[in-house]
This record gives sequence, C-alpha cells and structure tokens, in this order.
Amino acid sequence: MKTFLERGITHLDLHGVKHQDASNEVLDFVYQYQDQLPLIIICGNSNKMIEIASNILQKSNIEFSSPRFGIIRIEKV
Repeated sequence: MKTFLERGITHLDLHGVKHQDASNEVLDFVYQYQDQLPLIIICGNSNKMIEIASNILQKSNIEFSSPRFGIIRIEKV
C-alpha cells in the first residue's frame, strides 16, 4: 500500500495496484487511518479503478466525495 502524508492529509496512491487487489487496498487504508479523516485516494485516470474504489466505499457505507476526476476524498466512516 503506497501511503503518504501531504498537507496534513493521509493519501493512498492506487497507481500500480491491480484491479483485483484494489477493493482490499481501499478498505484496508480507510479502516487503518479512519481516525485521521479526511483521507484521499488517488485513482488516477482509470475509470475502472475509480469505479472499483467508489463501489466498495458505497457498499461499506463510507461517505466520500470526488473533488476532482481521479481523486476520492473520504469524509466519514
């Protein structure tokens, strides 16, 4: 899991993560860092990766927004 801190916000970068591994990576990240909200997930330009991340967040009732294409901001767990 590629995580880093930028401007006081913890980020997960999904570049290089295989689609079949993305759901687990996203949930592991969110639950591991849920005490540091908001969180940022960088999906990049892959519509498939954005869809995978968004779907698993919705299924897990995790509130998020998409401030920019390819970026997901976790608001509430």
